[in-house]
Amino acid sequence: MADTSHDFIRHYLGTVAAALLPVVFTAFLSIPYALSGHPGDARAADPVVESHTT
Repeated sequence: MADTSHDFIRHYLGTVAAALLPVVFTAFLSIPYALSGHPGDARAADPVVESHTT
């Protein structure tokens, strides 16, 4: 019984880690790209936008 629950927990945690890894990797790459820099970096003032997309 204990061996079965140990295997289940191990497989469950492996599945959760395998599902979270692509999400964390995508966020790690896309957030700095969307912000045009890393979240803690200082940024220059945004240039004036001549047109709006809406």
